[in-house]
Amino acid sequence: MSTELALRILSGSALFTLLFAAGLRLSPNEVWIALRDWRRLVALLVVNFVVVPILTIVAVRLFQIPPALGLAMVLLGAAPFAPVVPVFTRLARGDLALAAGLTAVFPVFCTFLTPLVCRASMVFLPPAGELRFQALSILATLLATATAPLALGIASNQLFPETSRRLLRPAEIVSEVIGSISLGFVVLSEFRALLATGWLSVLAMVVLSELSCLIGYPWGGRSPAARRVTGLGTANRNIALALLVAADSFPGSPVIPGVVTYGLLLIVLGLVHVGFWRLFPGPSTSHSPN
Repeated sequence: MSTELALRILSGSALFTLLFAAGLRLSPNEVWIALRDWRRLVALLVVNFVVVPILTIVAVRLFQIPPALGLAMVLLGAAPFAPVVPVFTRLARGDLALAAGLTAVFPVFCTFLTPLVCRASMVFLPPAGELRFQALSILATLLATATAPLALGIASNQLFPETSRRLLRPAEIVSEVIGSISLGFVVLSEFRALLATGWLSVLAMVVLSELSCLIGYPWGGRSPAARRVTGLGTANRNIALALLVAADSFPGSPVIPGVVTYGLLLIVLGLVHVGFWRLFPGPSTSHSPN
């Protein structure tokens, strides 16, 4: 089995089980209540598909990032709300219903807006080849890795509440074990690429991620629980989507390990945010049992 195939299987299994477990905590009504603020959704679309990509271009130019790594940053900058956001939200005691709802609906917007944002961003980068997008493939991948497991968990909780309650803790344990194995495998397999990235490129992504979190945070509204969701969702970009675009457009290029390396860094930064909010919880923030 190749390293790439093993990585796909482990990461796919981890995402599915983690999101399914998150869905087991929710009802359809909770998700609908969390999503009905259309003004917040519009603001988040502008922040994630306009403001963050502009910041990404500024960071690439300001820190003089090498072309391949700069392109990796741009692809991630155009791919908001990673599927890990509900998992981080649960750990950070945020609004899980809002996290699940936004993570479920953002793939639809990404299918159409990510290609436009990537093409517009590449105007400001050195020539790197032609971007190729397969809209149906992108939509299918995003729905399978984010929307489907969440929906399955929510449906199970709605239809079989007693069984779902019994399944919840075992499902969380299994998902956390698989997630830890997947993260460890990524670290080991991409360790050389991480070292080769260089401290300046790492610093650029850290600054970009933290600025994105700060910009996204206020759009959650007055509730700290909701603000954690919008902050985490804006800072944590969708690695699967960026990898899909990179594999279609730049096969065999350094862009692909660049996306993986930056994606791993974003996961680490997300865990740092989770740890901070657990140490300093502030007001009551959780709308779901933890």
